[in-house]
Amino acid sequence: MVVAPENIGNYHDNSIGKGNIVNTGEPRRARMGGGVAFLAALGAVLLVVSAAAADDGSSKVSIGLDAVWVLIAAFLVFFMQAGFGMVEAGFIRAKNTCNILTKNFLDYCTASIMFFLIGYAFMFGEGNGFIGWTGFGLSQGAVNPSGVPIWAFWLFQAAFCGAAATIVAGGMAGRMKFPAYLLYTIVISGLVYPIVGHWIWGGGWLDIGKSGFADFAGSTVVHSTGGWAALIGTIILGPRIGKYIRNGRGETKVRAIPGHNIPLASLGVFILWFGWFGFNPGSTLGVSTDGGSLASRVAMNTNLSAAAGAIAAMVTIWLCSGKPDLSMPMNGCLAGLVAVTAPCAFIEPWAAIAIGGFGGIIVVLGTLLLDRLRIDDPVGAVPVHGLNGLWGTLAVGLFASPELLQGNMSKGIFYGGGFGQLAIQATGALAVAAFVLLAMGTVFLTIRHTIGLRVPREEELRGLDIGEHGMESYAGFQIFTTE
Repeated sequence: MVVAPENIGNYHDNSIGKGNIVNTGEPRRARMGGGVAFLAALGAVLLVVSAAAADDGSSKVSIGLDAVWVLIAAFLVFFMQAGFGMVEAGFIRAKNTCNILTKNFLDYCTASIMFFLIGYAFMFGEGNGFIGWTGFGLSQGAVNPSGVPIWAFWLFQAAFCGAAATIVAGGMAGRMKFPAYLLYTIVISGLVYPIVGHWIWGGGWLDIGKSGFADFAGSTVVHSTGGWAALIGTIILGPRIGKYIRNGRGETKVRAIPGHNIPLASLGVFILWFGWFGFNPGSTLGVSTDGGSLASRVAMNTNLSAAAGAIAAMVTIWLCSGKPDLSMPMNGCLAGLVAVTAPCAFIEPWAAIAIGGFGGIIVVLGTLLLDRLRIDDPVGAVPVHGLNGLWGTLAVGLFASPELLQGNMSKGIFYGGGFGQLAIQATGALAVAAFVLLAMGTVFLTIRHTIGLRVPREEELRGLDIGEHGMESYAGFQIFTTE
């Protein structure tokens, strides 16, 4: 508006189209100057749009600004699929890399279709406290609880649905049949996840305006749902061959099966951290009404919790094993992100550090506990998403600030609020856990007794890349093992 179209065109002509920058005697400085100028111009445009939106909060400009915000957040959450894929691929054996990436790829594709056909209706449609049942296929009359166009809101929510489905792949990696996995992801993305979402975000019995249960961006809706599904699936599937070995005295020894590419996993963690700035701040669903104040607070809390989780996990594993194993700080970072996802809009920055730090401790102790229970989770999906999804949900009842409450919430215990908010947080989190464990346990048992859940022993030893997909992730390299 203030920056006229002809001026924008001249800017591009002078800096890029005519090639003046790359042909000067100081190319590096010129390129940096051009980049700074571009960012400055972009910032100016956004400031003008934001100012115009502030003048008339109900205008099309305001709605457009919020829609762009939600779309960008949706794109970031979509990019988290790449992060999940890299983390899971790096933490498993090379012979199963193609398999895990195929599952990640198809998770999002399946979730998109199922969430369009039935999932959105079950989650946000008019119905009862348990499930919605209007607006299938985004038909006319589909409910739009946001202040942005329904198409943008649907895309954002579909990306969340895909994230919940993908969590399970890591916990069941290395021994699950691919057709069985496809059936699982159809059910969780089309039915189980939308029902949980309806309870909490779709006007169901756990809605924040009714019960006061608070889960701002999905510690329970997304992460616990995926984490509990991974837990019951991993238990039913059983551990990988060679993970737990009995010695001559009848004792069971835990054998570490290291991931094949820690740099790849590290890249995945950074991608997920980056994507979380769409996951949590994007859940504000707009920035026009308050000038982005809430989104900014949420972004800061998200970052602080992730950093605290990584540091706490590193210190914890260092004390437990004598070495600062890199895999634990990486999962600690993710644990902090998961834990702060529910309370990020309701807490002060110091609380974000405390929540993330405790999450980092939980992920280390949770991993050790699973090994003690002989539950084989190759990437730590259950400690990261299940246990820390639970912790983050409960943390609302401890740290909710009286100045930041929404709906029917009460302030946290550390602000003198008593146990009321903690009680409703615990009730909601445990109800979701029970529902997911029961529903997905039924699904996995049904699959096991029909088409089969686990690949044969020979195929598991050879690798699922060859057995399930007829290809190799690293062609030309000998990666076959007998364990």
